[in-house]
Amino acid sequence: MTRRLLALLFFLLAVASQAYALDKVSFATNWRAQAEHGGFYQAVADGTYARYGLDVRIVQGGPQINARLLLAAGRVDFAMGSNLIQTFDAVRQKIPVVDVASLFQIDPVILMSHPGMGYDRFEDLPRAATAFIASDMLVSVYQWLKKEYGFREEKVKPYGFNPAPFIADKNSIEQGFLTSEPYQIERKGGFKPNVFLLADYGYDSYSTMIETRAETIARNPDLVQRFVDATIIGWRNYLHGDNRAANALIKRDNPEMTDDLVAYSIEKMKERGIVDSGDAKTQGVGIMTDARVKSFFDKMVKAGVVPADLPYQSGYTLRFIGKGVGLEEGTK
Repeated sequence: MTRRLLALLFFLLAVASQAYALDKVSFATNWRAQAEHGGFYQAVADGTYARYGLDVRIVQGGPQINARLLLAAGRVDFAMGSNLIQTFDAVRQKIPVVDVASLFQIDPVILMSHPGMGYDRFEDLPRAATAFIASDMLVSVYQWLKKEYGFREEKVKPYGFNPAPFIADKNSIEQGFLTSEPYQIERKGGFKPNVFLLADYGYDSYSTMIETRAETIARNPDLVQRFVDATIIGWRNYLHGDNRAANALIKRDNPEMTDDLVAYSIEKMKERGIVDSGDAKTQGVGIMTDARVKSFFDKMVKAGVVPADLPYQSGYTLRFIGKGVGLEEGTK
């Protein structure tokens, strides 16, 4: 074999090696593995991330893990943000992270009440004797509830993510998420609570955001685009395809997760269009719009949660979304 042929062979081998090398990416979730993280696990399990040239490691969240701090410190490449309030807070604190997609069109935050106790309508809830509310919700969502619907702060007791106090107090209300807390109440309390999805009453935050550092967007926008696109496909496949392998990974990371709760969560996400309703039907999963963000920002300003002069627009970008990814393959 001539030197020229050998050189050509080595060149082709090098090109092939580079073509099949996957970019290593780390993604931190905001809590322990659950169905609400399913699309990310799906993209790992069914090879979607790999097809987009990514080797993704999911870093499971928890009570002692702050995904945003891990991201800001450069210890992970992407992180899961909970909602737009966190986005505004990052801008206020000058944390250089940016939302690049919102996987949940509807924030699944809810209030619950006992049936047949005079709190069967949303407008009845401010009269409840006790409101079990966590500290982070008290300084954000609850302030909006006070301003818009007359909820009272002196009725608040700390919510420690234990349903027992709410179950015992029939004149109380409790915060939660559509995909989890009602399930716990039904099984531990033996009754089906009234469930009020705050999005039905004007609370229009996005939820389950993909965040990354501003420098990552500037230096490697292709990586960001591939991660966003692959995650969108992952969510489509998780909700409308075979999700067994993804659920196995979820239960591997979080052995406390049960098949019944996973199934319940998926059912509620599909029932209410948490992922693929609204603008996502025509523009694709992950979509955000300036008008929607401004609508929510104005509500939070009115409620006194954020200052009116906050340059909130720096906390997100529409650059990587709204491209119809997944729609051509049958996202419902």
